[in-house]
Amino acid sequence: MIKPPRHRLVDTKVAALAVGVSEATIRKWVSRGKITRYGAPHCRSAFDIEELSAIAMGRQH
Repeated sequence: MIKPPRHRLVDTKVAALAVGVSEATIRKWVSRGKITRYGAPHCRSAFDIEELSAIAMGRQH
Protein backbone atom coordinates (compact mmCIF):
# COMPACT_ATOMS: atom_id res chain seq x y z
CA MET A 1 0.00 0.00 0.00
CA ILE A 2 1.40 3.39 -1.03
CA LYS A 3 0.99 6.18 1.49
CA PRO A 4 0.33 9.71 0.24
CA PRO A 5 3.15 12.18 0.84
CA ARG A 6 3.01 13.96 4.17
CA HIS A 7 2.86 17.71 4.19
CA ARG A 8 5.39 19.63 6.24
CA LEU A 9 3.15 22.32 7.66
CA VAL A 10 3.99 25.74 9.10
CA ASP A 11 1.82 28.42 10.66
CA THR A 12 0.82 31.70 9.01
CA LYS A 13 3.70 33.71 10.46
CA VAL A 14 6.34 31.27 9.23
CA ALA A 15 4.57 30.99 5.86
CA ALA A 16 4.75 34.77 5.44
CA LEU A 17 8.43 34.86 6.40
CA ALA A 18 9.24 31.98 4.03
CA VAL A 19 7.79 33.82 1.04
CA GLY A 20 8.72 37.35 2.09
CA VAL A 21 5.19 38.73 2.33
CA SER A 22 2.86 39.83 5.13
CA GLU A 23 0.52 37.51 6.98
CA ALA A 24 -2.36 39.46 5.38
CA THR A 25 -1.02 38.50 1.94
CA ILE A 26 -0.96 34.83 2.94
CA ARG A 27 -4.63 35.12 3.95
CA LYS A 28 -5.47 36.85 0.64
CA TRP A 29 -3.72 34.08 -1.31
CA VAL A 30 -5.83 31.50 0.53
CA SER A 31 -9.07 33.34 -0.29
CA ARG A 32 -8.02 33.58 -3.96
CA GLY A 33 -7.07 29.90 -4.13
CA LYS A 34 -3.37 30.55 -4.77
CA ILE A 35 -2.28 28.38 -1.82
CA THR A 36 -3.86 25.59 0.20
CA ARG A 37 -4.84 26.13 3.83
CA TYR A 38 -4.76 23.08 6.08
CA GLY A 39 -6.60 22.79 9.39
CA ALA A 40 -10.16 22.79 10.66
CA PRO A 41 -12.31 25.84 9.82
CA HIS A 42 -12.05 27.57 13.22
CA CYS A 43 -8.54 26.44 14.10
CA ARG A 44 -5.12 27.80 13.32
CA SER A 45 -4.14 27.81 9.69
CA ALA A 46 -1.23 25.73 8.44
CA PHE A 47 0.54 25.76 5.10
CA ASP A 48 2.69 23.29 3.17
CA ILE A 49 6.31 24.48 3.16
CA GLU A 50 6.94 22.82 -0.22
CA GLU A 51 4.07 24.75 -1.80
CA LEU A 52 5.41 27.97 -0.27
CA SER A 53 8.92 27.20 -1.52
CA ALA A 54 7.61 26.82 -5.06
CA ILE A 55 5.89 30.21 -4.80
CA ALA A 56 9.03 31.82 -3.37
CA MET A 57 11.13 30.42 -6.23
CA GLY A 58 8.66 31.82 -8.76
CA ARG A 59 8.78 35.26 -7.14
CA GLN A 60 12.57 35.45 -7.42
CA HIS A 61 12.56 35.39 -11.23
